[in-house]
Amino acid sequence: MLTKIFLQMEDFLSYCQSKGLSQKTIFSYDQTLKLFAKYLEVEQGITDATLVTEQVIREYIMSLQERGKYTVVSKDDTKKWNNPDARTDKGKPITKSTINNYIRNIKVFFNFLDEYDMIRKNPVKKIKQLRNPRKAKDFINDRDFNNLIKCLDLSKYSEYRDYTIIQVIIDTGMRLGECLLLQMQDIDINERCIVLKAENTKGKAERVVFYSSEMGVLMRRWIQFKDRYVESEYLFPSKTYKTKIRVSNFEKNFRMYCSRVGLKDVTPHTLRNNFAKRFLMAGGDIYTLSRILGHSSVTVTEKAYLDLTDKDIKKNYQRYSPLAQLKKNK
Repeated sequence: MLTKIFLQMEDFLSYCQSKGLSQKTIFSYDQTLKLFAKYLEVEQGITDATLVTEQVIREYIMSLQERGKYTVVSKDDTKKWNNPDARTDKGKPITKSTINNYIRNIKVFFNFLDEYDMIRKNPVKKIKQLRNPRKAKDFINDRDFNNLIKCLDLSKYSEYRDYTIIQVIIDTGMRLGECLLLQMQDIDINERCIVLKAENTKGKAERVVFYSSEMGVLMRRWIQFKDRYVESEYLFPSKTYKTKIRVSNFEKNFRMYCSRVGLKDVTPHTLRNNFAKRFLMAGGDIYTLSRILGHSSVTVTEKAYLDLTDKDIKKNYQRYSPLAQLKKNK
């Protein structure tokens, strides 16, 4: 028999689907809330969200800080595919970032219940995320990036494709998932711009990104190469299946390329982060960067400034020193 809180969570997830949220976001909500529901039932004897108090949520947050990774699963049958016992990090402390993600998802759930008058008092009103010193995003310098793209074998279809994808991302700042969904009709070769359809973006809003003349040369060459081997509507299709490649497959390939040149802690998302930092270091403004990245607000984009080191700030300052500029214009 389904408990009341399970039905309440199903109502919330249906609401998320009706709003057009991404499957990745909905999956995150689903996993978080099921783990929370199991804790409520087993540890607190609660099967109705209306009975959850602020203190109960605080106790759950404390339990997350005390228990280790993968020591609790929402359903026993998930062990068949998740196989937590085989994970090398099982039992290790859950990171503050992960706990904050749980807190954020739980807050969204109860705010939904509150907005639609399903609860009398909102228990998350005073719940705050854990203080978590922000770690600067990994940066790939010029030498390492050039070594990375040089290690790809351009005589192989898949590596030539990935070679182009890597450079598209670092030149446009788009997300990997957005890049892999690109179709030929989305590219304007003459204007050197790419239209990212609303259904393919994280924020579900259409946006346009532009690429450099250098990327324009690479793009034309790639399209000519692709068309010789694959007839597909996708810009970066699989040669075998002639359809889009999966994010996980590209990530696997990317790890292999990084391994060839000894690069560690570099992911496809590192390329997007690098675009943001390089844009700012080149004198780009935060508003334009926010539009390019497809962020929901400039506030989200401002976090990119936190990644600038003292060395970066010194370099940027020397370029824009007011006194130096005044003396130049004498």
